[in-house]
Order: sequence, then C-alpha cells, then structure tokens
Amino acid sequence: MIKLLIFDLDGTILNTLDDLADSMNYTLAHFNLPTHQTEKYKTFVGNGMAKLTHRVLPENLRTDEYEKRVLDFFMDYYSKHSLDKTAPYENILQLLNNLKERKIKLAVVTNKAHTAAIKICEHFFGDIFDIVIGQSDKFKTKPAPDSVNFVLNTLGVSANESLFIGDSNVDMQTAHNAEIKSIGVLWGFRSKEELINAGADYTVCTPQEIYDIVRSKNNA
Repeated sequence: MIKLLIFDLDGTILNTLDDLADSMNYTLAHFNLPTHQTEKYKTFVGNGMAKLTHRVLPENLRTDEYEKRVLDFFMDYYSKHSLDKTAPYENILQLLNNLKERKIKLAVVTNKAHTAAIKICEHFFGDIFDIVIGQSDKFKTKPAPDSVNFVLNTLGVSANESLFIGDSNVDMQTAHNAEIKSIGVLWGFRSKEELINAGADYTVCTPQEIYDIVRSKNNA
C-alpha cells in the first residue's frame, strides 16, 4: 500500500532550468567569466547550489573563497528571478491533485536551497505538499537519505509504503540509500540510461504513469 510520494523538485515537478541558467549566467558575466549554454545546465544541477557554482567556474578559480563570493551573488540574484520562466511540467498539477484525492501524502526533497524551495513550491502548488525539505545545514544533501528519513518519520510512513520520484542519478541513489522504490521521470534534466544505470525501479514518460503505478500497487 502506497501512502506517500516524495518528489524531487527541479526537473521532476518544475522546469526550473531557464531561471537557473539565466541567473548563473548573469552571475558569471558579473564576474567577467565565460557563460554556458542553457542545455549544459542539465548536467550542472542536481547536487545543490554550491556544487552548481563549482561546476560552472573555470578550474583555476575553484577555491572555497572565490566559490563563496560567486554563490552569494548568484543566490541573491536567483532569489529575485526564480519565478521568471519556471513552470510546472505538463499534467503535474493534475497528478498531485489526483493523488491528494486518494489521500496520498505528498512531499518534496530537493538539493535546492531550502528557502528557495519553500518559496517556489508555495507559489506554484500552494499547500498541496505535506512537507518540503530543501538544502540546509540541518541535513546532508542527497543522495544521503537523511532528509528522506526525516520526512518518513515526520509523516509516520514507512519506506515500503513510499515512492521516491526524481529525474537524476542522485535521486535514484537517494531512494536506494533510503530503501525506497524509485521512479525516474524522462521529461527532466537527465537521460533514461542514467536513471536505469542508477537503479531506477521504474521509468515513466508521463505523470499519468506515476498515478497508474500507485493505483496498481494500492489495488493489488
């Protein structure tokens, strides 16, 4: 019986790529550094904002002090522009509402900064999620299972009553580390090959397929 679905954020329920790329490219230009094509950011994101900053910088500038300067500027700019082009993927809202109608608990666990995750989720989804956990000093970032375990404990649901949905190898590894079955979505930032190689239990092409998996498990 599935009682809880835990979703990644970027590339899974929201297409945030343009705003992330635009904000980081603005930051890089501010520091007179080379920018990157938007498509390239699909491989940069997924491990948190600090790792994103590290990846976009030239190797000779990857020092803790310099990365912090760039990250601080980026976070300030992104906080003001995180909703410019970002939008839910097609049929995601319908999926979430259908799951709520079945009394399924919903959560978000993301490596996006916690304040940004809360802001974006509230803007697009209101209070549909029972809990949203972003990157902070409180938990290790994914693929560490700490934040997922916190969600399970807080909502009183076991791992075998849950599914973890994401678009990257980090998400599949997170699910594995938390001993939760995983669903890899193919509309996100990474490839089907990456998801399968990372151990995805299911891969889906549409949000409806997620609903069908839940329904089949709960009607079995």
